[in-house]
Amino acid sequence: MAAGVLLAVAGCGSGGDGTPATASGSLEQLAARARCRADIQTDAAELRQATCADGARRYVLVTFTSARGQAEWLDVADDYGGTYLVGGRWVAVGARKDIAALRDRLGGTVVDAAGKHGGGHHGHRSD
Repeated sequence: MAAGVLLAVAGCGSGGDGTPATASGSLEQLAARARCRADIQTDAAELRQATCADGARRYVLVTFTSARGQAEWLDVADDYGGTYLVGGRWVAVGARKDIAALRDRLGGTVVDAAGKHGGGHHGHRSD
């Protein structure tokens, strides 16, 4: 399961297609770059999670202390489906249109997770 998502993540970098280089930093730094108001929900040793609001757009922003923690989180999240914006040690989760708009600010790779109930492709990458 994780292999499909991890392969999709491998393409993160500066956006030759006009998107910015993938952002990095703390949850607060990412929220500032995304121009959203972050409401911290989880502040644990291995990850921090906040809901983020930017006008009508809403998404969840998660930062990780290790690449392994991020990969494990993505592996579990893939079971539930959804649209993710994946960067270096961070992930944003939300509606496809909100994630597409967020990518313009944070860079990263948009990943559509299959979900066990959806029957689609695992870790389908869509740029």
